[in-house]
Amino acid sequence: QVQLVESGGGLVQPGGSLRLSCAASGSIVSINSMGWYRQAPGKQRESVAMITRSGTTTYANSVKGRFTISGDNAKNTVYLQMNSLQPEDAAVYYCNGRIRGGGSLWALNYWGKGTLVTVSS
Repeated sequence: QVQLVESGGGLVQPGGSLRLSCAASGSIVSINSMGWYRQAPGKQRESVAMITRSGTTTYANSVKGRFTISGDNAKNTVYLQMNSLQPEDAAVYYCNGRIRGGGSLWALNYWGKGTLVTVSS
């Protein structure tokens, strides 16, 4: 069993910053990639950023230059540094991991429960 637990959400003023963390735990054989998605009310869940085990990163165009994803392989943890936050960034942010768990031949998709980011003055 693999669990992803996010932390770091909260209320921030426009232009402010937040840092999200997501820790993977449980019976983990390997992690192919980890990333962040977000879902605003009435909208579909969208990919925000992803980092592979080798450190390759990808970003949604809407967050390039403002958000930075990083990872700590030793801690099975991924971070999302969010700067210059705008009201349109407000959403529930979900951690995603493509992880091979113990007893599995394949890497599977795992999700955290989400952390709320509110951007408002």
